Amino acid sequence: MNLFRTKAINADIHRDTGLRRCLSAFDLTMLGIGAIIGAGIFVLTGIAAATKAGPAIVLSFVLAGFACAFAALAYAELAAAVGGCGSAYGYAYAGFGELIAWIIGWDLILEYGVATAAVAIGWSGYLNNALTAIGLPLPPELTRGPADGGIINLAAAAVIVVLAVLLAVGVHHSARFNTVMVLIKVSAIAVFIAVASGHVDPGHWTPFLPFGWEGVAGGAALIFFAYIGFDAVSTATEEAINPPRDIPIGIVASLGVCTIVYIVVSGLLTGIVPYHTLNVASPVADALLRLGHQWASAVIAAGAIAGLTTVMLVLFYALTRIFLAMSRDGLLPAGISRIHHGTRTPVRTILASGVVMAAIAGFTPIGDVAELVNIGTLAAFVLVCGGVIALRRSHPDLPRPFRSPWMPVAPLLGIAFCLYLMASLPWVTWLRFLGWLALGLVIYFLYSMRHSALARPSGDA
Repeated sequence: MNLFRTKAINADIHRDTGLRRCLSAFDLTMLGIGAIIGAGIFVLTGIAAATKAGPAIVLSFVLAGFACAFAALAYAELAAAVGGCGSAYGYAYAGFGELIAWIIGWDLILEYGVATAAVAIGWSGYLNNALTAIGLPLPPELTRGPADGGIINLAAAAVIVVLAVLLAVGVHHSARFNTVMVLIKVSAIAVFIAVASGHVDPGHWTPFLPFGWEGVAGGAALIFFAYIGFDAVSTATEEAINPPRDIPIGIVASLGVCTIVYIVVSGLLTGIVPYHTLNVASPVADALLRLGHQWASAVIAAGAIAGLTTVMLVLFYALTRIFLAMSRDGLLPAGISRIHHGTRTPVRTILASGVVMAAIAGFTPIGDVAELVNIGTLAAFVLVCGGVIALRRSHPDLPRPFRSPWMPVAPLLGIAFCLYLMASLPWVTWLRFLGWLALGLVIYFLYSMRHSALARPSGDA
């Protein structure tokens, strides 16, 4: 049996798939910003500055931004040409075949699933801090799982359940909620920029490279988690009003806006307090407290809660669409791809995923997840960039409403940048990643390969 068989490409990305087409280019841009601006800017920026890069964290964001920019162009071309809700999974299927597609799909399940649960735990911490500030703290045993001496991280589990219900009701309502939350967190960031601009001490930027260039690369590999999300826009292809136009706009615009915001915020953050003081859970709010701006710190805390909420919402949304695409191809059970006739969403998949992630967030202590999620995302980006090159050669006549510029230099640079960042991650992260992939291969050879749509007599080899 040919493990690298590919399915035929259906370029009609306007076809009816049962999902409701209701997302505009603005909605998709907000979706991307909703996923990108969150834990990265409110948490990882300070940690990476304190432990990896120092004031040169701005260069780390530039480096990571370049890697994402080239990958974003590749995503935009493939989303507009190939379509589908499977994102990198679908593109790998078209360019490299079923086995590689399964590996990437399994990889994306790790990325979106673990990241959603991890962000929920961070969200719970911010919420409890806010409740404590007004004299209504949660009991300690309800803020952490059994392994940490508690019973359950109740808020972390509860927020995932609430988001599951919201997603099940319909993507239109989810998009409206996401837009409101994005506006709240962008407003909070604007407050930080306005306040911090008047307190910059250039002396805090010296030395600029305390950890050398190796620190810049290590910082980029860590804060790459901050960029996860723009790729989730491509999972909304089947719900976009005009996919060939709207998807590329959503991907490129959200990445561009967030990169500028990250560079400005990280530069100001290391300019108002010494970088080595930023290794705290809420570095942006903590820095404003050091300056005596309690009201601004409270606004940042509210923005962080809103920001982490939208990150969870979009990552959760993307996870269910990956499941949907893999189920349609027979690699996962057929029931996963069933669409509810009323809400026109995969309700069963959403609720099942929500229960699993709520259990992980509520009962499991999650550490070092940022680096584990990062390596999975970078691996997906490498194959997406390679997929653009492969499809240009194998399907030169495929209609491409958006074409990645500077071929093949741009995707090759994307591959090089992503591999460089992967090499900067700790070896233990590689071991965990390879262990997850090994489990996925076992499932593939025991189930998916035998039930694949391409394994059937009518399959398109």
